[in-house]
Amino acid sequence: MPSAVILACTGVLLCAGIASIFFARASGLHWVTYGASLSAASVALLTAGGYLLQGSAGPSTLTLPLGLPWLGAHFRVDALAAFFLVVVNLGGAVSSLYGLGYGQHEEAPHRVLPFFPAFVGGMNLVVLADDAFVFLLSWEFMSLSSWALVLAHHRDRENVRAGYVYLMMASFGTLALLLAFSLLAGAEGEYGFAAIRAASYSSGTVAAVLILVLLGAGSKAGIVPLHVWLPLAHPAAPSHVSALMSGVMTKVAIYGSIRIIFDLLGEPPWWSGMVVLALGGATAVLGVLYALMQHDLKRLLAYHTVENIGIIYIGLGLALAFQANGMGQVAALAFTAALFHVFNHSLFKSLLFFGAGAVLTATGERDMERLGGLIHRMPYTSFAFLAGCVAISALPPLNGFVSEWLTFQAILQSPQLPQWGLKILVPAVGSLLALSAALAAACFVKAYGVTFLGRPRTAH
Repeated sequence: MPSAVILACTGVLLCAGIASIFFARASGLHWVTYGASLSAASVALLTAGGYLLQGSAGPSTLTLPLGLPWLGAHFRVDALAAFFLVVVNLGGAVSSLYGLGYGQHEEAPHRVLPFFPAFVGGMNLVVLADDAFVFLLSWEFMSLSSWALVLAHHRDRENVRAGYVYLMMASFGTLALLLAFSLLAGAEGEYGFAAIRAASYSSGTVAAVLILVLLGAGSKAGIVPLHVWLPLAHPAAPSHVSALMSGVMTKVAIYGSIRIIFDLLGEPPWWSGMVVLALGGATAVLGVLYALMQHDLKRLLAYHTVENIGIIYIGLGLALAFQANGMGQVAALAFTAALFHVFNHSLFKSLLFFGAGAVLTATGERDMERLGGLIHRMPYTSFAFLAGCVAISALPPLNGFVSEWLTFQAILQSPQLPQWGLKILVPAVGSLLALSAALAAACFVKAYGVTFLGRPRTAH
């Protein structure tokens, strides 16, 4: 039963976090904690992947006698959840593997080890949730554990500021989602996803829920203008945690948007596609423009997360627009492009943050202007970072190119849309997507060239 197996793996992750609190000062604890996290995430990954490969398997559900006194805690694995569980646990497994080596150099392991497995477990619980109570509780647990990891190096005042900003934005997002679920529950107070899915809603309720979800889940994903926490928090965290936050946690926020807007709300109105498209286009371009101005390597990568979240929302906006107009095949193409970019970004962004972490460990520097010539000193890191740069720049033949190419294929079908607003907006967003891809390539030529090529700029 996939839901039971993955929930058990999540329990192992949570127990590993609790045990790390009591043995925080033990020698070699990082081997045990990251080893347990690697094992649990790997089993969950194989289980979710096996469920996806079955294809026709029905949803796997599980109810535990927890939660509010009058209802249990409901968990469910369907195709959408299984896909995101693969993303979460693949990221969790490789970050745990990276942590086995990186953890040896950690200045304050007792501030990282208890919260790392809890963070991975919290993300799993969000995706497994099948009622609003479990979803919101897991969402907040995910937020608080990641907040603690952002503050791991709390002696740096910049990191403390990042933690405060992140906590405020996380609280804002949770409140918005709480209000959204309150509207979905209605007067009957049905918080189970099955009951919400079966209900019908007025156009006003649909509009309000859409806005609240874009505020709540969108702030966690990093859409503009709710991205302010992301370039502060991601560089502040340890590098393997930065990879999880940037490559995986933002995708859990995308999952929240998809689950509510595409699944629980039912058939979308056509204008919802316009809203999501406009936000996605603005987020993609502004994210890459901010990235071009950065000299801090990890902050540059964080802003590129904003850009790629915009690309994913462009795909989701296209899917909403085409689905509302009865163009199911094109909607499926756009939705596939968005999900493929979710998976791709989780891979190459984790790879890039791992590379940045290796550079930081070897040199003690994040400022690219003080680096240079590292290709001779770190050839394997240089090659891996180059592969990530090519992928995130959407250059063939790597995966970033394929998902953005699929998005462009969906954009080219926009003349078939009946609404003039969409006929005008979709090509405009397509031009923004092309611009963001070109600017991303320019940005990573700079990042790779300045960091790894040329001559060393300091004695480090």
